[in-house]
Amino acid sequence: MAAEQGQILVIATAAVGGFTLLVILTLFFLITGRCQWYIKAKMKSEEKRRNHLQNGHLRFPGVKTYIDPDTYEDPSLAVHEFAKEIDPSRIRIERVIGAGEFGEVCSGRLKTPGKREIPVAIKTLKGGHMDRQRRDFLREASIMGQFDHPNIIRLEGVVTKSRPVMIVVEYMENGSLDSFLRKHDGHFTVIQLVGMLRGIASGMKYLSDMGYVHRDLAARNILVNSNLVCKVSDFGLSRVLEDDPEAAYTTTGGKIPIRWTAPEAIAYRKFSSASDAWSYGIVMWEVMSYGERPYWEMSNQDVILSIEEGYRLPAPMGCPASLHQLMLHCWQKERNHRPKFTDIVSFLDKLIRNPSALHTLVEDILV
Repeated sequence: MAAEQGQILVIATAAVGGFTLLVILTLFFLITGRCQWYIKAKMKSEEKRRNHLQNGHLRFPGVKTYIDPDTYEDPSLAVHEFAKEIDPSRIRIERVIGAGEFGEVCSGRLKTPGKREIPVAIKTLKGGHMDRQRRDFLREASIMGQFDHPNIIRLEGVVTKSRPVMIVVEYMENGSLDSFLRKHDGHFTVIQLVGMLRGIASGMKYLSDMGYVHRDLAARNILVNSNLVCKVSDFGLSRVLEDDPEAAYTTTGGKIPIRWTAPEAIAYRKFSSASDAWSYGIVMWEVMSYGERPYWEMSNQDVILSIEEGYRLPAPMGCPASLHQLMLHCWQKERNHRPKFTDIVSFLDKLIRNPSALHTLVEDILV
């Protein structure tokens, strides 16, 4: 009997031991499995984070955001990330068409990989430049290379590995908008002018959506091609603004083109898409007046004081009331009350589709 009880005890102990071991093993596998799952999930999330973070910049899938080249530890990395290096043997310079702050601007041809030649404009950096000048010169390419829109000047590429250093962009046959309009004073219908303004607004909407503030939107910085398509250009923020010393008013932090700039940007350097909208209103006025100088012969100080007192540019001759109303919307003192570029594009679209709406006040349409 005692032997039988001992046997039962051994069997019971073995069963309990086996069950305990099974529980321990199950828990062990569950825990290690969960740990592995957690580690894998963590690694995946880290990989995703790395994909979104490039050069310290947060990127979201499907959303293109402007990245300031100045945030790179080495700004030359930005050039190589956003601009294509071109072999100089593919470039043929034909003639000098102007001078920039850093060197000459030429027209020429670029041989594409398909061996077809396309017309291009070539900005060159003059010899004997310092590293800072080279960095400032190439900064524009680092900015332009991030944009892809039919109303933004297209960057073809850069030459950085040989001299002269070059920025190569698409060629715009009709040059800058202000000169083009002065040359063709009175030659266009109102709807043609509205079409040009719509193109500029569309380009600015794209920049605004990307989080880029232009700061120097003016007719002189819009280029026109042979099809009258207007493209926003001039993304170099350190440059001579105009030959006229009156054109720029120096403040701490650099020069500001007073006649085109919103009051809060002049007074406090608060630049935003809303200050770009103010400048867009001035561009509208330039277009409708065929390239007249905003505020005519007034001095910069007089312009600042007049605006502060509530003065706004009157409608140019022959300008429909609805377009002047839109300009006045852009020139509201309170920046949050100015229209967004999305609103401006849809308003101009309505005018193009229905030209009779040119005689309707903007309040009735801009909703």
